[in-house]
Amino acid sequence: MYKILIADDEQKIREVIREYAEYEGHTVSEAVDGMQAVEMARNQDFDIIILDIMMPRLDGFSACKEIRKFKNTPVLMLSARSEEYDKLFGFEMGVDDYVVKPFSPKEVMARINAIVKRNKTSSEQQSGDIQKFEGLEINFTARDVIIDGQKANLTPKEYDLLFYLVKNKNIALTRNKLLEEVWGYDFFGDDRTIDTHIKMLRNNLGPYRKFIVTLRGMGYKFEV
Repeated sequence: MYKILIADDEQKIREVIREYAEYEGHTVSEAVDGMQAVEMARNQDFDIIILDIMMPRLDGFSACKEIRKFKNTPVLMLSARSEEYDKLFGFEMGVDDYVVKPFSPKEVMARINAIVKRNKTSSEQQSGDIQKFEGLEINFTARDVIIDGQKANLTPKEYDLLFYLVKNKNIALTRNKLLEEVWGYDFFGDDRTIDTHIKMLRNNLGPYRKFIVTLRGMGYKFEV
């Protein structure tokens, strides 16, 4: 089920899209102009926003531009104009798709489903490679750790330890488990090695050391 925002000054347009969307089980909110759409997008999260280009107070292109300043919600643009220039301008503004009036409600719903599914797949792929926790950003593919916009300088083993903790976030991990998974079964040493590296890692994470929680008598957990 998607949460959809429809912004169009024509009530009949809003009604027909709402009817088809609700029939498919989606939740629909309405805005009568671009200004209202921006405020609603600012205060609520939607899976997709449908904007008419020609709206009072704030047109669809301007509304999309404002929304993009604080949200990356997918946008489907509606327009009575079919000129290529308008479409290209819309895509440059960050519009995900474009439907020309008069349109088939079934086509609009098909485009909505395609856009939302594509966006969710992209977000899942990105979240698998990059994870953010407040001002702490971890890029697994690039092997980078960013703290409040600055790249952290960690040792190779600190990277390995942090990455393993994050990939298993909110899971209690014993010292032995960390030794086995991060250092390897053939490591010669004891679990005090874990404590030493955790201490150094915490120092490098600054204010975000709070995410690494000590489990007394057991081990550690990356808790969010």
